[in-house]
Amino acid sequence: MLLYYITDRSQFAGDEDSGRSRLLTTIGQAARCGVDYIQLRERDLTTRDLEILARAALHRLTENQKLKTVFLINSRTDIALACGAQGVHLRSTDISPSEVRKIWTLCGAGTSARVTVGASCHTRAEVARAAAEGADFAVFGPVFEKVSTRPTGLDALGEACQEQIPVLALGGVTLENAEACIQAGAAGIAAVRLFQENEMETVVAALHRLEKRAGRQARDISQSQGRGPTPDA
Repeated sequence: MLLYYITDRSQFAGDEDSGRSRLLTTIGQAARCGVDYIQLRERDLTTRDLEILARAALHRLTENQKLKTVFLINSRTDIALACGAQGVHLRSTDISPSEVRKIWTLCGAGTSARVTVGASCHTRAEVARAAAEGADFAVFGPVFEKVSTRPTGLDALGEACQEQIPVLALGGVTLENAEACIQAGAAGIAAVRLFQENEMETVVAALHRLEKRAGRQARDISQSQGRGPTPDA
């Protein structure tokens, strides 16, 4: 299961300096605990401040060369290139993933295969388009209830997961409902509060336990329907 931490320093108590400090600490914890992706999504910052924060976050991530977490910048391909991030996460209204790859190559950041591109999606059609345009994965949601946004629901998540691209569930995901997302076909979980409001190591361990339980349940269902064990049984 892929784990995707989306940052929001405004959720931390205290002033701006305190929020940034706690955010950087949380980013380091997420990487050490094996979170696969971190998306820096501080949309209120100026270009200069976002780049400064991105460089500080990357410094935390590269202190230990063994860490495999992929660091993405929300929407801003220019800042991702400037600070040395591994890629970008695109909004549903952004430029296409294929355009990001062209920009990355033209700027001399390496071959197009080296940049990681995620895409926010709210419908199955958007997921299909993201796949066709070369995104590495789609973040789909909000799956569950949100204050200002109507939830897509688990059925829509399941439909989206039928496209030929990994789909991560986002929006109101908790340890109590994450398993339902996995059972619906999600390749992973994306969240802000789930990671920022709980002890990181505990959350990551709990999500991986859910993944194993969901896998066992899927095998049990398969065997009960006469299809035999799955290859990894």
